[in-house]
Amino acid sequence: MPAQRIAFIGGGNMAHSLIGGLMADGYPADCVHVAEPDAEKRRDLANRFGIIVQGDNQEAIRGAKAVVFAVKPQTIKSALEPLGPLLRKQQSLVISIAAGVRESDISRWLGGQVPVVRSMPNTPALVRAGATALYANEHVSQRQRDLAESLLRAVGITQWLDDESLLDIVTALSGSGPAYFFLLMEILEKVAIELGLPQQAARLLTLETALGAARMALESDEDPACLRQRVTSAGGTTQAATRVLENGDLHELFRRALQTATDRARELGRLLGEQ
Repeated sequence: MPAQRIAFIGGGNMAHSLIGGLMADGYPADCVHVAEPDAEKRRDLANRFGIIVQGDNQEAIRGAKAVVFAVKPQTIKSALEPLGPLLRKQQSLVISIAAGVRESDISRWLGGQVPVVRSMPNTPALVRAGATALYANEHVSQRQRDLAESLLRAVGITQWLDDESLLDIVTALSGSGPAYFFLLMEILEKVAIELGLPQQAARLLTLETALGAARMALESDEDPACLRQRVTSAGGTTQAATRVLENGDLHELFRRALQTATDRARELGRLLGEQ
């Protein structure tokens, strides 16, 4: 990614992750500016990454080619509105990582005619294993799309969507998804302990099994259904266990869970837009 000034509004965990990814990729520290009201967080960012930190949002975004709004969804409106005139003048790319906040509302709060990319990263970005979906409005150039993709790719994989409404499904799938896997690991560990396995062994075997299964799926050309069939011997233990899960209608349970999360994401987007 060509060195150009990138500004962050907010210096929380996700900003830390993105900045850390940029630094690990060799991005110049003096090209990264962060506006953060908390003095202690500013000192931590400066000491850890050697970047430029400021307490004033206007100063941080001045001259920036891209501005990442890494603030909570409930506060993004108040962060965006005062910066609209300067962002429109500079035609800076606005990248939002605020979950649920729609592009139309972001553009409205900025005063319109601003290139906006809405993204939905997930928490594994904190360990550079994230999955991020992106949506660009009509004002975003190809060069700006490349910039947004390069920035988010510093913490994991990226996937562009042409239909913004699909981000609500992404929120249910990969945004909330880590919690589903954590819950599954929690249950497997707990049941293994109940059956007699020591806690330390149950924890390690659960985590390494989850990691190994994910790596196999990532590195294989086969889909998960084929991989499952390959490790399921007729009449064996795996078949006996998966039959119990299938009889419990696990598919329908997850369908309901993802549909509920998708509906909630749409509702939250509507409520945030009514601020």
